[in-house]
Amino acid sequence: MSKPKVALFVTCLVDMFRPSVAFATIKLLEQAGCEVEVPEAQTCCGQPAWNSGDRRTAASIARQVIAAFEGYDYVVAPSGSCGATIAKDYAQMFEASDPWAARAQALGAKTHEITSFLTDVMGLQGVTARLEEHATYHDSCSGLRSLGVQAQPRALLGTVEGLTLTEMKESEVCCGFGGTFCVKYPDISNAMVGDKTRNAAATGAGLLLAGDLGCLMNMAGKASREGRPMKARHVVEVLAGMTDTPAIGEEG
Repeated sequence: MSKPKVALFVTCLVDMFRPSVAFATIKLLEQAGCEVEVPEAQTCCGQPAWNSGDRRTAASIARQVIAAFEGYDYVVAPSGSCGATIAKDYAQMFEASDPWAARAQALGAKTHEITSFLTDVMGLQGVTARLEEHATYHDSCSGLRSLGVQAQPRALLGTVEGLTLTEMKESEVCCGFGGTFCVKYPDISNAMVGDKTRNAAATGAGLLLAGDLGCLMNMAGKASREGRPMKARHVVEVLAGMTDTPAIGEEG
């Protein structure tokens, strides 16, 4: 039986700030039995333009992504927000009569967030990683609300030997990042992330996990400004056993 051919959508933030997330995602996909490629033609998913109301730019970006990724069996992203943009929003960017609409819908149907893909598509029930750490998990908005990602990362984290996971209060509430939201409404955003770091710290966990790098950078930055001794990592780094690199925001 041939291996499923999977294209990794790296995401802008992972490419620019945390390449280790991409390498961890590739490792997990290959361990699950996938053949992984990283299309060089990929760019931003277009979410900032789409959320800002610039439909023309968003559609232009979407056409580039569709052309680069539609030849694969699956598209996987270590991000619920980028994954949801491709899976849910692309088809809305084109009129029904536009040939790109059908292509967008077809690509969306085979696009997944990484933990959802591993569990729901590949049937992965556990990982071989080990980490002696006490952690808590934040549910990123797009992954939870658009793609239904909630149980999947927790199920996999439950198989990491040595890891204790404690749920924080209001884990499903937005951290205040929201892409352009934190720029447009900085005071509201700061209050929201303050609530999030307090809830995370109240669990006693020393490690804060999530599936979207934007949320993690926002929460890690706030925790650092508050002087909280809490590290932040993308969930795939723990699942892949790749935690030797400094945590998000730490100096190497």
